Amino acid sequence: MVDVVANHTGPIGMDFSQINPLNQAEYYHDDCQINDWANQTEVEYCRLADLPDLDQDNSFTRTYLKNWVKNLVADYDFDGIRIDTIPEVGKDFWKEYGEAAGVFQMGECFNGDPAYVGPYQDSITALFNYPMYYTISDVFGNGDSFIKVSNRYSVENLAFTDVDALGVFVDNHDNARFLCNHPYQNAQLAAATVFSLTTRGIPFVYYGTEQYYSGCSDPENRESLWNDMNTDSDLYLTIQRVNQQRKSQQIWNEQWVDRYHSQNFFAFSRGEFLVALTNSDSQ
Repeated sequence: MVDVVANHTGPIGMDFSQINPLNQAEYYHDDCQINDWANQTEVEYCRLADLPDLDQDNSFTRTYLKNWVKNLVADYDFDGIRIDTIPEVGKDFWKEYGEAAGVFQMGECFNGDPAYVGPYQDSITALFNYPMYYTISDVFGNGDSFIKVSNRYSVENLAFTDVDALGVFVDNHDNARFLCNHPYQNAQLAAATVFSLTTRGIPFVYYGTEQYYSGCSDPENRESLWNDMNTDSDLYLTIQRVNQQRKSQQIWNEQWVDRYHSQNFFAFSRGEFLVALTNSDSQ
């Protein structure tokens, strides 16, 4: 899988001559900044973090971006693409872009509302499950009741066309790590990570989680790993064991069933694979 961006270019200000072949002002939207994230027009037509915003309604820009991703996938034989900044571009473009790529697509729509994120799955294969990301933080980090997980899925079943294709994660490169938001809760991080590996969806484990990294907002959450990679870390070994069982049981082919939930205990199954978790140090 390769990470691709079709919303913006690098930070070049207004000197488009630096970019070839998208070197004309007409290939970009006007120089305005996104300030109101509730204004979808502003989100799609203004700049994110002052990055030049590509105009996908321009025929040259649109065609170039689709041809670029098609050729990239073909040249390097990628199995899928991770698409950055989904809500910053109109849904109609993403449908054409995904078709041009011709492979599985995982989109990043940084929003916790399933009613907002869900409709994008009509245009691309799948999205990161940001609504569940916030629920994971609430349940495993804050100690909220596990009923929130079941309630989240009840809402998502109505909002998404395929919940089981969504990307499940605890940490990523855009958000403060779990242990930044919930310091010293190593046991809860481990439980949350096991949940992400075994629940509905496609698991994504961000490097450093297995080392209990606790970096806060970017760039603190993008720590260097090569100086202290520890394959004997208990969480590294836990992830390894869970992945082995996940593969041997092929749990992605089994229905997810909520067996029991309470304030601090949760059990669910995938066929003969049973997962039991707690969000409390005392149990």
